[in-house]
Amino acid sequence: MNDKDPSADKVDVGTLPEVIPLFPLSGVILLPRSHLPLNIFEPRYLTMVRDALQSDSVIGMIQPKEPATPANEPPLFQVGCLGRIVQHEDTPDGRILLALEGLARFKITEELARITPYRKAQVSYDAFEHDGAEASLGQPDQRKTLIETMKKYLDLRGLQADWDALSLAPDERLINAMAMICPFEPGEKQALIEAAELDQRADLMITLMNFALQAGTGPGGQPH
Repeated sequence: MNDKDPSADKVDVGTLPEVIPLFPLSGVILLPRSHLPLNIFEPRYLTMVRDALQSDSVIGMIQPKEPATPANEPPLFQVGCLGRIVQHEDTPDGRILLALEGLARFKITEELARITPYRKAQVSYDAFEHDGAEASLGQPDQRKTLIETMKKYLDLRGLQADWDALSLAPDERLINAMAMICPFEPGEKQALIEAAELDQRADLMITLMNFALQAGTGPGGQPH
């Protein structure tokens, strides 16, 4: 595995690049100080990763609003998260395995004319300057409620979690990691990434999980 030094916990959002490559992936979000493993195999995204490794090693994760078709690339949501490649490995069959560390969220201000196989955009971090420093929950009981609800939700979905490790995780890392991992719908994932503050993201997660619990839906959306 070829590793880069992980970024520091505190990120100077003002130094992040304003033109970035975009990796559209439905149902997948990245959040600050969280890590996302990716398996890259499409030729255009292999080019994107190699280009990134030759420059500033950053990629913008973003969700498409609808599925891609052979004749059309879908419009994108406006808010995504910039990630830095902190690990990468070339496989014998031509893929690249990598890990992204979330730096800060961005808003697309303009998608640029295509001069590469992959999409690029001009972005702004103005609305997310506070992403540079780790956040904590402001309500004392909110973490307890979130964990209790999460245990019931994961059990409903037949998923396991390392609760010993999660109990030691700081608020932001716990909430952001679970927002990324939990099998929410793409629109729900987008609402989570766009939540302005950590408290709002936690409240939204509790609401989404309670909806699933009330509906009694297990794996594949089937009644549990």
